[in-house]
Amino acid sequence: MTVMENGNHVSQAVPNDPRVTGVGWWLRRTSLDELPQLINVLKGEMSIVGPRPHALAHDEAWENMLAHYINRHQVKPGITGLAQVRGLRGLAGDDNTIHERVRNDLEYIAHWSFWLDLKIIARTVCAILTGRNAH
Repeated sequence: MTVMENGNHVSQAVPNDPRVTGVGWWLRRTSLDELPQLINVLKGEMSIVGPRPHALAHDEAWENMLAHYINRHQVKPGITGLAQVRGLRGLAGDDNTIHERVRNDLEYIAHWSFWLDLKIIARTVCAILTGRNAH
């Protein structure tokens, strides 16, 4: 992307976002833009599966909006998660989308199992290979 905001207002990427370069569009479309996060996994800062991390400005705003938002921080953030494989990836444009993401994150935490992680990883791979829901 050509611009990176810092501070209280962080604009999320949207479809046909003018900040996304040609190479960036291809990286996002193929989900290769997520690969650097594997370094965070190897460092122990992230998991392969877990609630997707948000910008700090979004964390603060959504924590004030949703009473149980903070509970999603009980586990390490993940490169992929239950919300993403259920189609809740991309722009969190309205309150309902945010509520659904958090509900899915908390459902993941409450029902975590090795098999659930494998299922989410398999669904993520299928979504990447088909290009479904990539922005």
